[in-house]
Amino acid sequence: MFDKKYNIDDLMGFDEKYVMPTYAKKKIRFVYGDNCRLYTPCGKEFIDFSSGIGVCSVGHGNVKLAEAIAMQARDLLHLSNLYLIEPQVLLAKKIVELCGYDMQVFFSNSGAEANECAIKIARKFGERYKFKPYKIVTLQSSFHGRTLATLKATGQDEMHRHFAPLPDGFVRALDLDDIYNVIDEKTCAVMIELVMGEGGIFAQDKLKVGALAKFLKEKNVLLIIDEVQSGVYRSGEMFASNVYEITPDIISTAKGLGGGVPIGATLCGIKDVFVPGDHGSTFGGNFLSTRAGLCALEILEDEYKSFRLANNIKIFNRHLEEILKEFPSLFESKVGIGLMLGLKLRNQKFQKEVIDSAFEEGLLILKSGKDTIRFLPALNIKIDEIEEGFSRFKKACNSLRL
Repeated sequence: MFDKKYNIDDLMGFDEKYVMPTYAKKKIRFVYGDNCRLYTPCGKEFIDFSSGIGVCSVGHGNVKLAEAIAMQARDLLHLSNLYLIEPQVLLAKKIVELCGYDMQVFFSNSGAEANECAIKIARKFGERYKFKPYKIVTLQSSFHGRTLATLKATGQDEMHRHFAPLPDGFVRALDLDDIYNVIDEKTCAVMIELVMGEGGIFAQDKLKVGALAKFLKEKNVLLIIDEVQSGVYRSGEMFASNVYEITPDIISTAKGLGGGVPIGATLCGIKDVFVPGDHGSTFGGNFLSTRAGLCALEILEDEYKSFRLANNIKIFNRHLEEILKEFPSLFESKVGIGLMLGLKLRNQKFQKEVIDSAFEEGLLILKSGKDTIRFLPALNIKIDEIEEGFSRFKKACNSLRL
């Protein structure tokens, strides 16, 4: 238990003095969670429709996950990848079985690292060909991470300021149709999000994605699908790639895989690209994170097979449709798939006001892009938590009724 002698003003002061100011933090602290409910030290309750930006996939304070982590911590936290790690092997096996793709897995610690691995696979794959292709095409408004390479892959110019020179070899397409125009003999891969997490919860057109996948296969250009946010049942299936009925060459994922414990994973169907020494991660795939991943997937697989996940998606979408009808002057449309959803605002200037108003009503929600309110609840959210959350959201919207 943390030392409770410090009040929130003390902690905010320490934060300002000792923590790098990379986030604009709200003046609040949570000390306890129960699925999709969070509590402050004085007992004030919040409904969490953000789940740590899609990370806490099995909710807060999940007993099964906590027990699995505690049991593993008592045995081994970490050795190194120089030795066989049983939960790592079993987690890789489980991921492959659940998604149905004939792939191998590399474990890292985050989504950005998972994408870095994907980039390295694509670059090394390109060495097989006469023209040594190395370029990777990404999309406008995409988000792939904050390392220098994944930042360059990210299609948002405002994020590139101050960090030049960024790595070469990334080409931006305006949309799926434009990809065909920018591919050339130096292109080794195309990397896209099927649902843009930071780009307005924009879901790509299924027919266009299918056509692109077929075209790239014919051209021997790899298709990388960034599922850092859309993966691990967030889309309603193990991967959004399953929803879109395509077989990518490479998939990156992270966020919900560990249920809150940091872990990233890169899946690849080309099994002879890397050899020992080509890539690595000291912490990636350690005992603790992979044991957590196994437990989180066990919980989520049960949610999926029991149809509770499908029912949650149905109920959540119904509430969003009701919000659209009740507040037509505020919201324009519903976007996204599964439980990776958003409401597109008619006027982007209200984005911060909606989020702040919801916070005042005891509801945590997120932004996406400049004009979208994002919802990423725990996948095992309870119906009463959905009902209470939307009750609070309606109160927040009523305070802003135009």
